[in-house]
Amino acid sequence: MEITTMSIKELIERGIQDSYSYQEYRTLISKLLVDGKSTGHEQSEALTNYSMLNDRRMRRLDKTLKIDKNTIDIFSKHKFDVTWLVLTEGWCGDAAQSLPVIHKLASLNEGIVLRIISRDDHDELMSYFLTNGGKSIPKLIIFDNEKKEVLNSWGPRPSVATKMVQDYKVKHGSLDPQFKEDLQGWYNKDKGKNITEDLLALL
Repeated sequence: MEITTMSIKELIERGIQDSYSYQEYRTLISKLLVDGKSTGHEQSEALTNYSMLNDRRMRRLDKTLKIDKNTIDIFSKHKFDVTWLVLTEGWCGDAAQSLPVIHKLASLNEGIVLRIISRDDHDELMSYFLTNGGKSIPKLIIFDNEKKEVLNSWGPRPSVATKMVQDYKVKHGSLDPQFKEDLQGWYNKDKGKNITEDLLALL
């Protein structure tokens, strides 16, 4: 096993060099699905099916998502020189709901560069951004391009969904298929509003 002593700054910069734009990432997922594959090191029929479902979700959200005028004004008026680097995989349901929103928000300001990388290909970087000890995705890292430092991070879920998960685990011990279906229903009703609120709060 390779042992490195790279700093978090170096790991992020290496990740950026190895990253995809949003459109490149969407194309990658579509091409892999043609071959019956998903992103990531583990391959299975279940993960491919999740990736196929997520591809449809993201296509729908890319067409239907609307950003409110107040958010557009705030994002467009700020001065940024940052990279939004997202660790994710195509099979992740939370990522499918979040990435289209993140993309729309980033596109509001030319000072925000959105780049996307595979969690499995960047395990060492992922280890710096664990959630309760786990490699939960998506994870958005906000990196100052001038100062070469991490300003903040977000993920793997919007704040309301995070509380829903925590409350359900306290009551039931683990997440079952019914809860996961209910969570997707919440995402569909929320239409990216909670993610937008979370990211506005990080500004």
